[in-house]
Amino acid sequence: MIKAETWVGICATILDAGSRADGIPADTAAVPLKMWVKGYLLADCEIGSEAEIRTATGRIERGVLEEVQPHSNVDYGAFVPEMLKIGADVKKVLFGGEIHG
Repeated sequence: MIKAETWVGICATILDAGSRADGIPADTAAVPLKMWVKGYLLADCEIGSEAEIRTATGRIERGVLEEVQPHSNVDYGAFVPEMLKIGADVKKVLFGGEIHG
């Protein structure tokens, strides 16, 4: 049981696949439009159950509870050594001379 006021993430379906706008690509039209929102749980709830949350901006949203204490997991991929050279080259063009770091 996840307690009220816990920071959680929910998922809600905004539009079913058949309700998507005309003119969007077929592969996009074939899937529902979903939103993922983070906020504070308003009542005790289990993962996988319908839940209401209060977002950081005060909105009340409803959806399926998916995650407890969600965090950002941004990854820009593996290190690319060439990017160091490009960065140095750009600095040289913009500012002239050798610039390190």
